[in-house]
Amino acid sequence: MANVAIAAGGTARPNYGSMSRDRRWALRWSYFFLVLFAIFFLMPPIYMLITSLKTSQEISAAGNPWWIYNPTLDNYIELLTQNHYLTFFRNSAIVSVCVVAITMLISVIAAFALARMKFWGSATLATGVFLTYLIPETLLFIPLFKMFAWFNETFGIQLMNHWWTLIILYPTLTVPFCTWIMIGYFASIPKELDEAALIDGATWTQTLTKIFIPVALPGIIAATIFAFTVSWAQFLYPLAFTTSTTELVLPVGIITTLIKGDVFNWGQIMTGALLGAAPPLIIYAFLMDYYIAGLTAGATKG
Repeated sequence: MANVAIAAGGTARPNYGSMSRDRRWALRWSYFFLVLFAIFFLMPPIYMLITSLKTSQEISAAGNPWWIYNPTLDNYIELLTQNHYLTFFRNSAIVSVCVVAITMLISVIAAFALARMKFWGSATLATGVFLTYLIPETLLFIPLFKMFAWFNETFGIQLMNHWWTLIILYPTLTVPFCTWIMIGYFASIPKELDEAALIDGATWTQTLTKIFIPVALPGIIAATIFAFTVSWAQFLYPLAFTTSTTELVLPVGIITTLIKGDVFNWGQIMTGALLGAAPPLIIYAFLMDYYIAGLTAGATKG
């Protein structure tokens, strides 16, 4: 309760001085923990940047690891002039864009049906979609591997060791969660909108494309960012299903080509990791408000 003081005549009034002191202390503690949070999470990328600007000799030398004595851009030049790295980047970009397109096409339609077109078992099915996302990928890739082997034996089509195979695999990770996000967002939209559209003679498809997609744009952007991040940073699936250098994506390609036995090319490893983190970082920087709005609606509705 707010502190109060008794004025002349017995009238109680708030003690604004005490409230201001409490607010100042709250702000100080907030900034203190915010600084700790920033230091804790910014130290790894800052260290990666520092290491990427060092030569191999300086990295292995005994000295202050947080100081650059002879800064150089050789790691960036060497990495960006290698055909392998550019191939990894291209494969990751194509796979991520295709996965995002497939994921959103499936998720938006499925979420709209589960959230607005009520039918028997729709609530149970929606919960089941989310529970599917909770299954660890470390358990999924083994049966998927066996399925691909059976498909090859039965139909003679080799699905292993192709970058486009990842376009088939990644939606098993992205579709369930994106559908759950969109279910929550569609459920937060007033029912009067679709009822009015149906009364005016609009079909369900027209209701989805003309009303719900424009209104639910923040939720769609949040799901799109999630799908892109998962497909861009995925490591286990490409490690298990691709082996040739020309078929690798960025996370696996950096590890397999820049680590030879017990020799770690730390300068180029850090450079490749920083360049690989740039696309998601740029997307988050420009669309963060939409991402937070979409996740908030999906978490509180439905």
